[in-house]
Amino acid sequence: MVMDLAVELIQATVQLEQPLGDGTRTVGTGFLISAPGPDGRPRTVLITANHVFQKMPGASARIGYRISNADGSWSYSPQALKIREGGRQLWTQHPSRDVAAITIKAPPEFAKAALPQAYLAADDTFDTYKVNAGDEMMALGFPRGLSANAAGFPILRSGRVASYPLGPAKIFPTFLLDFSVFPGNSGGPVFMSRGAKTQPVVNTADAPAQDAGFIAGLLTQQVELNNERLEIGIVTHAKYIHETIALLENPLAPSTVAQTPELTGAKAANGQEKAVSAEEAVGN
Repeated sequence: MVMDLAVELIQATVQLEQPLGDGTRTVGTGFLISAPGPDGRPRTVLITANHVFQKMPGASARIGYRISNADGSWSYSPQALKIREGGRQLWTQHPSRDVAAITIKAPPEFAKAALPQAYLAADDTFDTYKVNAGDEMMALGFPRGLSANAAGFPILRSGRVASYPLGPAKIFPTFLLDFSVFPGNSGGPVFMSRGAKTQPVVNTADAPAQDAGFIAGLLTQQVELNNERLEIGIVTHAKYIHETIALLENPLAPSTVAQTPELTGAKAANGQEKAVSAEEAVGN
């Protein structure tokens, strides 16, 4: 049976928060990926935007686990997640993109909910599935710290791909999604689920059936101009999630520094032609 990626990702997506001591809290979104360690043993990795952890000054965050009860109900059961020790950050960040990864010990129920790393889009996934501007993608998160219900499930939203071209990721490391982004959405997965792009189908021991969909990347920023929200999200390609996971075990693993070519358009202050991109007008 082909799984429904939307439902599976809902199970794997968690709220990240840290109370600030003044009645407020810093909130972000993360999701769990199953990525075996160098010894082949199972490993659960939490993925989020690097700035989510950076904006949490304390040593521990809270990760919003949900517990399924025997009567069919759910309980929200956040647990401590140590992100610093002696002032040293415990997560791994990508050297050039807003991506963070940290190995966690999740409750067995959540460890099982983590999605295989093979569901993260590869360099050729967009070309293989002919993903282009105007296609619909979905995003999960906790806007303004709100969840879908008292059990702490994330809120599912959708939007259209709003930029072109979409790759290659080493040149265009991000793409735009036309939907409203709020604080708390940062770090959430952006994906295409079953029914959006269904061909071709891959089904091997190393790669699950991709007609279920794939994770295109993670939401890292919202676009603002002159303090006005433009209801556009910036998505960082999954390529950089793959690279950040590789850095967990090998800090010297190769990582991509995106080489975005200079575009032409509006006049820059120095008189040279340069387009004003949405990525230059951002807010978290």
